[in-house]
Amino acid sequence: MLSLLHIENIAIIESADIRFDSGLNVLTGETGAGKSIVIDAISAVLGQRTSRELIRTGAKSALVTAVFTGLPPLRWLADNGVDQGEELLLQREIQGDGRNACRLNGRPITVAQLRELGRCLLDIHGQHDGQQLLDPACHLAYLDRFGRTLPLLEDYQAAFAQVSRIRKEISGLKMDDAERSRRVDTLQFQIRELERAELVPGEDGELSARRRLLQSSGKLMDGLQEGLMALSGGEDSSGACDLIAQAEGALRSIVRYDPSLEELVEQLSGLRSAADDAAELLRDQTREMEFSPDELDQLESRLDVIYRLKKKYGSTVAEMLDYLERCRQELDQIEFADDAIARLEKELAKAKKAALERGKKLSQAREKAAQALQARVQDELRQLDMPKVQFETEFSPSQGEDGMEAGGLEQAQFLMSANLGEALKPIHKIASGGELARIMLALKNVLAEDDGIGSLVFDEVDTGVSGRAAQKIAEKMAQVARRKQVLCVTHLPQIAAMADTHFSVEKGERGGRTYTHVARLDRPGREQELSRLMAGSALTDALRQSAAELLSRAEEYRAGLK
Repeated sequence: MLSLLHIENIAIIESADIRFDSGLNVLTGETGAGKSIVIDAISAVLGQRTSRELIRTGAKSALVTAVFTGLPPLRWLADNGVDQGEELLLQREIQGDGRNACRLNGRPITVAQLRELGRCLLDIHGQHDGQQLLDPACHLAYLDRFGRTLPLLEDYQAAFAQVSRIRKEISGLKMDDAERSRRVDTLQFQIRELERAELVPGEDGELSARRRLLQSSGKLMDGLQEGLMALSGGEDSSGACDLIAQAEGALRSIVRYDPSLEELVEQLSGLRSAADDAAELLRDQTREMEFSPDELDQLESRLDVIYRLKKKYGSTVAEMLDYLERCRQELDQIEFADDAIARLEKELAKAKKAALERGKKLSQAREKAAQALQARVQDELRQLDMPKVQFETEFSPSQGEDGMEAGGLEQAQFLMSANLGEALKPIHKIASGGELARIMLALKNVLAEDDGIGSLVFDEVDTGVSGRAAQKIAEKMAQVARRKQVLCVTHLPQIAAMADTHFSVEKGERGGRTYTHVARLDRPGREQELSRLMAGSALTDALRQSAAELLSRAEEYRAGLK
């Protein structure tokens, strides 16, 4: 269960520590006091989508910390290499630049990981869930969750994906005769044009480099010849090689008179060898620079061909060769399309048969689940003072091709009749706000029975409810709270009275700023808060006496629960 929630700088909450207990935990307060902000903080620390706009004005970041205790072994923790101790500490820091820092027991994790873990810990039910109940597109998902048919759905969807893939391939091969003729002509022209070019991988780069060399050949040749002249000399002058050789010879002739010159002679010998090698390299380079006068024109012509082809078929020779290969493959497919289509049609028939078989298994499981769901929901609704309500799941054939679509072979919607003798109709045409709240609570209770999640959150799902219906919802929440921790934001005194733990959320001002304070109420505090919920600010002794009586009846009811 969620034991501790620490909030810093979330909206109008500067700092709050809320210690929840097992059973039914209720939060009450004036509209705008910050009750739903507490739920927003819980959502944030469980990895749900949030925004930097949630950060309190003037703060650089916001922080939410949640401590869970008494958890059963969680597979997610084992799969992610996390040792499960007595406590599980989750943290999420929301920074002003939009970045998030998430931690699990002090260890950094991603928001996606936090969201995956959060789904195993706590289930939040808000007012928008009622809209999902009104949307028939969500009803199959409810039914699959209740009937545990998700494995069958996944098997069917894998088979349906195969059907869709083959259909797409067949569609790509089918075209009318005129379109096929035009496409064949286009492909044949492109293939001939590329084949005539006799492209060689990498040749565009090599040709461009050779062209740059030839375009600068005059300057290169002048430099090479000048360097060679400096090393080898000419008819009227000596080069560096000859001069170094002369110096070496002069010193070698006198080294016998001064042996210390031997080292210098060796240095000059090395210089002469190096100069000779450099001169030879320059001669080789000069010979390589010799080219025919037509070579540059030929290069320009070839590069022009490649350039024109690049404008149509790819930015490099490699891309153009890839395009050529794709054209050949497509031409083969078109020319042999009839054979390919015949082969794919056989594969499609097998794939459809497999998908239909799996779809029928899924449909049978859904029909059984629908009957069980009907019985369970109507039982729950009887407990919520709706004994005359009929609830049923109506199936209709899928509108997809061959009666198949991604969700299965059928569509589903929930029908209900609110009063005796009335025909069953779609929920969105029948349910009032109070009825919808009770139907949603009944459905949520049924779905949550064996989901392994230990905590439920209800955020103002009692909107539009009053009187006897409010009392029945309060009793149902108390029943649910005997096996799961329940956190509930409410405006109804009947639900607040049924709480095992009651928190008051109050808004005040200090230093020109708005602050929210969350306080755990004792018995006198609860009597005063219930009085406010019943009659607003005009509190009287009679109201306090009524609140005390309401609390006593709620305590008696809870005491009688198993």
